[in-house]
Amino acid sequence: MELKPLKIGPLEIGFPVVQAALSGYSDSPMRVIARRLGAPYTLCEVMLDKFLVDFKPRRRTSHLLHISPEEHPVGGQLMGADPEVFGPAAVKLVEAGFDVIDINFGCPVKKVLGRCRGGFHLGQPDVAIEIISRVRDSVPDHVPVTVKMRRGIDDTAESHDNFYRIFDAAFDHGVTAITVHGRTVRQRYDGPSRWEFLRELKRHAGERTVLGSGDLFNAQACIDMIRYTGVDGVTAARGAIGNPWIFSQAKALAEGRPLPDPPTLLEQREVIAEHYRLAEEVYGPDRCLPCMRKFAIKYSKLHPEHESVRADLCSVKKPGSWRQVLDRWYASDSPGVHPTVEEPNPFSSDATPSGDAPQEIERSTTNGSLANAPHGVVA
Repeated sequence: MELKPLKIGPLEIGFPVVQAALSGYSDSPMRVIARRLGAPYTLCEVMLDKFLVDFKPRRRTSHLLHISPEEHPVGGQLMGADPEVFGPAAVKLVEAGFDVIDINFGCPVKKVLGRCRGGFHLGQPDVAIEIISRVRDSVPDHVPVTVKMRRGIDDTAESHDNFYRIFDAAFDHGVTAITVHGRTVRQRYDGPSRWEFLRELKRHAGERTVLGSGDLFNAQACIDMIRYTGVDGVTAARGAIGNPWIFSQAKALAEGRPLPDPPTLLEQREVIAEHYRLAEEVYGPDRCLPCMRKFAIKYSKLHPEHESVRADLCSVKKPGSWRQVLDRWYASDSPGVHPTVEEPNPFSSDATPSGDAPQEIERSTTNGSLANAPHGVVA
């Protein structure tokens, strides 16, 4: 089965494996690295509507709207509670340079739901549809509007009906693509993502563009989801943190080639060093350290001595110390390893869960973006 190139409205995306929005992770440096290593499209970490409307450039928050020239096309993801604020907030994202506006109706975090944001809207279809309508009416016609959903609040008949009502109305109101995560909001990240639901949904959607999400921890899972469910594309989320090679690996598999070997230690070193350099440009030498520490945890999984490497990378306190760690662990062109799969692909018999499940967001969203826990939380 040949994979069809992905389109989002007028945008020709191409290869249908893209990088998802990841709270606390998918900033400009991560997106640039992903694009260079094969992602044809990326999404920024979710931003709050009220934050965007009141946004004033400050050192602490300027990185949230930073876009590198080489990122386009890039999507800006929006989340909030009040339908009236969504329109002006979407305009701010367009003015900042984002090519697509993505509305988040999928975040399952308790703190988010308690503030009537994210997945909460799947339980109030009238409000969700109003939000979609206001965003579509507020941004220029050439800017695609997309939506991120889960398969419902829960598995009740009412939730099922609400999902399809929002899904169909979104397209009726001009949405060009919808990404659907195969878990419910109540499920959060527990249990498998239901790929069978995505398969049924794509049959219902017909020619309308649907992207799938959930349990895409390696390149093979990305290809398996597209081929099994028939969705038009997939969004790699946690599987892309610290492993931007997932996109080129997926493309190789889609072309009928064997899974490429994992990047060598020298290849990893080059990417980690460049990621650090980009982060230093965006955040400054001091503020980029905590930012890069969470990425180091993920990058280290591709090293054969990942536990020792992780400990060394996480102990870095001064900017120059990064080079010392890279010199210590990434000095030879030795083979790397494929990262351990966190949760099994439903179609893989040899996937071994590592128990590294996402944790709930612990801090407030005062800086306009969802604060992140030690492990990636998909918004």
